[in-house]
Amino acid sequence: MIGYIESLEKLGFPLSPELATDVILQSLPASFEPFILNFHMNSMEKSMAELHVMLKTAEESIKKSSSHVMMVQKDSKKRKRKGKAKTSDEISSSKPKPVGKPKASPAASDTCHHCHKTGHWRRNCKLYLEELKKKKGSKTSSSGTEKD
Repeated sequence: MIGYIESLEKLGFPLSPELATDVILQSLPASFEPFILNFHMNSMEKSMAELHVMLKTAEESIKKSSSHVMMVQKDSKKRKRKGKAKTSDEISSSKPKPVGKPKASPAASDTCHHCHKTGHWRRNCKLYLEELKKKKGSKTSSSGTEKD
């Protein structure tokens, strides 16, 4: 950028030092935001050479601070414990099961597939539920006793 500013000066369009400094600072990437803020807060009046040295120093410190990378890896294999039961701490720290979406309510125009009346679905139909109870009550288990 300093070369471009010097080229403009040779062509007869010189920029004031303040404008030249602002042009250089505006051309910097977002990683230099703290440097730019500090430069404006301290209202520094520096020459192009001094600004260049300051930017080089800031660039080195930005590279050092951004060299830390956190790596997260997803374990695709599930590990099973053989012969070990979970302790109470492990049970309490386990993830809660996600809650499913709430079921929608039937609209007033929805019809029941069992009794063909409007306003409810078959799973909520009184006639259907009574018939299910009767069927379950009349079936017997393998031991010969009735189910409830």
